[in-house]
Amino acid sequence: MNGADTAWIIVATALVLFMSLPGLALFYGGLVRARNVLSVFMHVYAIACLMSILWLALGYTIAFGDATHGWFGSLDKAFLSGVSADSLSGTLPEVLFFAFQMTFAIITPALIVGAYVERVGFGFVLVFSSLWMLLCYAPVVHWIWGGGALADGGIFGEVGTRDFAGGIVVHETAGIAALMIAVALGPRKHRTTPPHAPWMVFVGAAMLWVGWFGFNGGSQLAADGGAAMAITVTHISAATASLTWALWERIKYGKASLVGIVTGTIAGLASITPASGFVGPIAALIIGAVAGILCQEAVNFVRNKLQIDDTLDVFAVHGVGGIFGTIMIAVFGHGSFVAQFGALAIVGVFTFVVTYVLIKLTAAITPLRVDLETEVNGLDLSAHGERAYDITS
Repeated sequence: MNGADTAWIIVATALVLFMSLPGLALFYGGLVRARNVLSVFMHVYAIACLMSILWLALGYTIAFGDATHGWFGSLDKAFLSGVSADSLSGTLPEVLFFAFQMTFAIITPALIVGAYVERVGFGFVLVFSSLWMLLCYAPVVHWIWGGGALADGGIFGEVGTRDFAGGIVVHETAGIAALMIAVALGPRKHRTTPPHAPWMVFVGAAMLWVGWFGFNGGSQLAADGGAAMAITVTHISAATASLTWALWERIKYGKASLVGIVTGTIAGLASITPASGFVGPIAALIIGAVAGILCQEAVNFVRNKLQIDDTLDVFAVHGVGGIFGTIMIAVFGHGSFVAQFGALAIVGVFTFVVTYVLIKLTAAITPLRVDLETEVNGLDLSAHGERAYDITS
């Protein structure tokens, strides 16, 4: 065990959990109507609790159980069987590696929340998120990070898929799933209602930016120069994408908005995530500069051309950003085009099929969408018996 590595990953674990609680909850909560903000908080918080237990029970062993170049980890580590405080994963206590990866298993299904807020049944959120994390997310983790079929020495040969912190594993999977649920749900009745609290969106985005240092820097799994570089390029990409998003918004609409610039931040963060362990500052500038415009155009395409109500633009920002960053690894010479595109295609098809089946299965168990009266009145009071504010809006 290395003490410095252990101390850093303890901090990184806290930072990644901070991204979900309260960062993502505030970011999403500010974007919805005032009568739905508590339901967003409830969705993210409940997912965090439930995914933690499921990661302990089965998720971790599916992702990191022994099965060299396989498609599904063995179940030998269910409920952390055989793992003690003295067990090691590299230079870290394995229980700490488990906890760090658990925070990724929390935020990935939590990202999908943004696609279905303001109209989804709470039971659907819990059942779908549970099944999706175990049957979609955890196997993909195994393929790429757990020594599975898409890793080095797997189906793509000696040089396997390069995904440092989750462009494919986190952002592509969550983005595709989000888009599919949005299609299955149909649009909101109050689709054009503006965000009720842009200040809350700003606070959440700022927390996500800080937490992302643990997300990307912690993925080095060591306290070294690689972690420092990952943090540096993460910051540069986020800053650049924020500015290009705001500039593009100003050029097209005459004004640069607060919600726009912080959404650009998230686009830059998502885009640099897969590449953050491989590229330097100049590449980060380029990735961020393109991401701010590319993801904004993706938002417009999904909303206006496809007419899909992906409420908080999960696919356009996270999905497109993660896919773009994954491709840029090969563009900058740090990975194989065959492996990068091949992994994107395999994971994309797998996510599509599993998500489709789980939507149908879960909808047969619990209602997918709330009734019209509940949607109009807001989920806070109807589903949870509480109001965020004394006033109505």
